[in-house]
Amino acid sequence: MAIESNAVTPLALPVLPLDDEVVLPGMVVPLDLSDAEVRAAVEAAQAAAREGGGKPEVLLVPRVDGTYTGTGVLGVVEQVGRLSDGDPGALIRGRDRVRIGAGTSGPGAALWVEGTRVDPVVPDPLPGAAAELVKEYKALATSWLKKRGAWQVVDRVQQIDDLSALADNSGYSPFLTTAQKVQLLETADPVARLKLAIQWLGEHLAEQDVAESIAKDVQEGVDKQQREFLLRRQLEAVRKELADLNGGPGSGADESDDYRARVEAADLPEHVREAALKEVDKLERASDQSPEGSWIRTWLDTVLELPWTERTEDAYDIRGAQEVLDAEHAGLQDVKERITEYLAVRKRRSDRGLGVVGGRRGGAVLALVGPPGVGKTSLGESVAHAMGRRFVRVALGGVRDEAEIRGHRRTYVGALPGRIVRAIKEAGSMNPVVLLDEIDKVGSDFRGDPAAALLEVLDPAQNHTFRDHYLEVELDLSDVVFLATANVLEAIPEALLDRMELVRLDGYTEDEKVVIARDHLLPRQLERAGLEKAEVALDESALRKLAGEYTREAGVRNLERAIARLLRKVAAQYELGDRELPFTVTEADLRGLIGRPHHVPESAQDPAERRTAVPGVATGLAVTGAGGDVLFVEASLADPETGASGLTLTGQLGDVMKESAQIALSFLRSHGAELELPVADLKDRGVHIHFPAGAVPKDGPSAGITMTTALASLLSGRLVRTDVAMTGEVSLTGRVLPIGGLKQKLLAAHRAGITTVVIPKRNEADLDDVPAEVLDTLEVHPVTDVRQVLEIALAPASAARPEERIPAAA
Repeated sequence: MAIESNAVTPLALPVLPLDDEVVLPGMVVPLDLSDAEVRAAVEAAQAAAREGGGKPEVLLVPRVDGTYTGTGVLGVVEQVGRLSDGDPGALIRGRDRVRIGAGTSGPGAALWVEGTRVDPVVPDPLPGAAAELVKEYKALATSWLKKRGAWQVVDRVQQIDDLSALADNSGYSPFLTTAQKVQLLETADPVARLKLAIQWLGEHLAEQDVAESIAKDVQEGVDKQQREFLLRRQLEAVRKELADLNGGPGSGADESDDYRARVEAADLPEHVREAALKEVDKLERASDQSPEGSWIRTWLDTVLELPWTERTEDAYDIRGAQEVLDAEHAGLQDVKERITEYLAVRKRRSDRGLGVVGGRRGGAVLALVGPPGVGKTSLGESVAHAMGRRFVRVALGGVRDEAEIRGHRRTYVGALPGRIVRAIKEAGSMNPVVLLDEIDKVGSDFRGDPAAALLEVLDPAQNHTFRDHYLEVELDLSDVVFLATANVLEAIPEALLDRMELVRLDGYTEDEKVVIARDHLLPRQLERAGLEKAEVALDESALRKLAGEYTREAGVRNLERAIARLLRKVAAQYELGDRELPFTVTEADLRGLIGRPHHVPESAQDPAERRTAVPGVATGLAVTGAGGDVLFVEASLADPETGASGLTLTGQLGDVMKESAQIALSFLRSHGAELELPVADLKDRGVHIHFPAGAVPKDGPSAGITMTTALASLLSGRLVRTDVAMTGEVSLTGRVLPIGGLKQKLLAAHRAGITTVVIPKRNEADLDDVPAEVLDTLEVHPVTDVRQVLEIALAPASAARPEERIPAAA
């Protein structure tokens, strides 16, 4: 809407400055005449009025930070008298906007200026848009005034119909800043002024709504806290009255919440009772709003839930315990004997009254170390079953926080006791069997070293006074049987390993796997496949082939997967109508059901396809995290024309294994003549030794005689016997030195179909640990010198093809 202005004759008016105040047309304001500038302007206006007639007029000009605005308001002095406080004052009504011009002269001491009155022309009637603005402003103003309780002002605003007067009426709003009021004063267009007034009033109402909402929420919170405070005080008073009436510490209904009564009624050790009562005293003194109260309640609940005096009676039926272990696990004689010995000693000590000596009981700490799948974890349940104790498993794999073992300090938010205390609480007795699973997978970082925190837990001389950081009272762990499991012995810290009794589980023989599959794995998988025992049976020859050729492992996990796959295949064929039940799976049926074997022994392969079918390849034995394994060593000589020299090693070998290769090469160079080997080839041609499966890191000295044999085979042209595997460290003088893991290596040789094994003479005593059925299938040769190894391992010279022999150097 276009607004036009009618310029009138310039006015000469005295200036009345308003410091940081703005008066808009239509406003009536009282001014204090004690101010010199105000008094001078009013007196000058009165003098001019006496000369020209009419009421005195002044020019009200805002002065912001010492600067006058370009627009003022023509003010009429309505009355001069006394203000409410008794000071002289004047009542001035703002009438028209005036644009300030040049200065002029006039009576009195006031500043006189020329001004031009500008009257905006507003069409009548109002256009639709302007009418909507008027309606919107009145609605907003009415809403704001009602919140302030100004009902009389509401009626006055509703009666204003003039667009310009309605816009200027917003000047009364106390929430507008001086800058906003100046902007309203300098805006001549009434529609634009009204839009500004609507915008600012809407923003103020929105802010007011948010402030009221926050104030309401705060008030509700305060009211709730006050109500809770009063109700708790009333509840305490009621409880006190009930206690006085019943003559006791509290009524039966309140006893569950009365911690003092619960502590006094609980069967706690004396030092624990004293600590708990001290915490109850703190709880009674603590404020309801204090966070310490919730910490104390949680601590007391934890202490009261621990089985401080609960113990299960051990089953001292030694023969019955042995039968339980034999029924649930085939093989594993070492650990079964250790548990039987422990029970026998416990029975003797109990009979002689030696259950507790020096505050310590007769617990045990065993470390079960072996490859995956040999039954370490399930053995813990069997031990608990055999002893008549409760069983609880604590998984330590990937634990990196020391607080997981010793607990958090109570001052932390969400603090909890450590896993050991939680295990005792879960077991419900102070003498359970606790399985610390995967103790070799414990790590350490900036949060501490959990393995170091386990030192006290697993030390029989210290764990009767174990202190958890959360409980901060002594906890007796001396009657707990701790079974720790690990795959790799070297990953367990030496100080921790020293506190445990080591029991090795080196894997199962093929006969033991067949028994485990028949008695344990097959019934379990039949149930999971939805089959009855009478519907599907596995012939022993099929089980043996599954264990020997379809899986090659120390444990039985893959064997169980193979059985499960076999039964699923039979069940699917039956549902499709391709198979009739009952059905007995034989060795001949395996290939048609689950495919070809994955591990065919070297002895069963075609002679031309065997790895040792060419000179320079020997079979060694190694120990990995998954048990024993067969390791092939390949050696080759570079062509003389290439000019290559020196020793090249590949296959991700460690430093110890590289040194063994250097020793083997040095021995053959120095003793090649007596062994009738063309040692000149070793000087003039490069030697390359490779260990297949290059993606797997390898280290250790036990491949020394294997590398020596591979090099001797290469130089002599004599093949290494297919049925021979070897292990042993070699010295520069050709001595065969002892190695570790002999049992695992012989089990691996047995699984791979090897019939002859060469071992160091000083390891002969370790043969006592090897199962008899394995030794019956192996021809073991204890040796002391490399020369004996070569006599056993190398085939006669006639067995090598003439073209494969390495010609002697010219």
